[in-house]
Amino acid sequence: MPKTSGRLLALLSLLQTRRDWPGTLLAERLDISLRTVRRDIDRLRELGYPIAAVKGPDGGYRLSAGTELPPLLFDDEQAVALTIALQIAATTLGDGTGEAAARALTTIRQVMPSRLRHRINALQITAVERPATRAAAPIDDAVLLVISSAVQAREILRFDYRSDTTGQPRRVEPYHVITWDGRWYLVAWDLDRSDWRTFRADRMALRIPNGPRFVPRELPGGDVTAFVTGRFRGADDGNLGWPCQGTVMLDLPAATVARYTRDGIVEEVDSHRCRLTLGSWSWPSLAAAIARFDTEIEVVDPAELFDAFGQLARRFGRTAAGPTRS
Repeated sequence: MPKTSGRLLALLSLLQTRRDWPGTLLAERLDISLRTVRRDIDRLRELGYPIAAVKGPDGGYRLSAGTELPPLLFDDEQAVALTIALQIAATTLGDGTGEAAARALTTIRQVMPSRLRHRINALQITAVERPATRAAAPIDDAVLLVISSAVQAREILRFDYRSDTTGQPRRVEPYHVITWDGRWYLVAWDLDRSDWRTFRADRMALRIPNGPRFVPRELPGGDVTAFVTGRFRGADDGNLGWPCQGTVMLDLPAATVARYTRDGIVEEVDSHRCRLTLGSWSWPSLAAAIARFDTEIEVVDPAELFDAFGQLARRFGRTAAGPTRS
């Protein structure tokens, strides 16, 4: 029987690989008794892991999400991938996010085995950014988190706005968090002015707690892209100024995509996904521009963008097959 510490790590690793585990199967995999499984589960719970008991003929266990972050277990490849991502974030993201990534990277390096630390130290990343059309406005990550949470929970948001000369706090129904040309905005219904407004997040001083929940209204046109472009560009059709324009869902945080998107609209969906509207001079070039984010892509519209991805897939397939010989 393996030592207790190694056995706990093996048990935790198994719990992370599937949703539910029967106790008898865990005992079989670890070559221990069912009583020892129950005892080890209790030890993991004491360490902060939210492991729930599952009812059933054999009984079982499930590793759930908790209210606090317990110690985490990574295999070698996960640890390397995590440190690379943190190093990229620390060297490319500004404000508090980059600093927090640097601190997290230092913490992980301190506990990383030497065999992995040598692999990470060999990677040196230098961020070279293209000149921005204007300076990006600094924004506190905590502000974005509160705003995003209010959007998801449909809670009225109260804040002081820097450009407001009335001295009265604003009360809004928050609907969308977006970026435009390197700045974060909130699209919301202003309760006191009875109209839709866009607010720069860096000019908002939040008042806590949030207000009560609200029933969502319908955004004019039913599309945040058309609404925002109409407000910022004075257009009625929501066009970004390109002959080809499309919208996709990306499996990346909005903050990551927004960092490299100056001429499109990024809308936060949740902490791991975002909606991107972008334009280009042709449909294949638009598909290629979206593919550069190197993540899963779901095309929202239009149909021409679907066809463009198919066209690129066939073209890349021929390229990968190598030159044809007559």
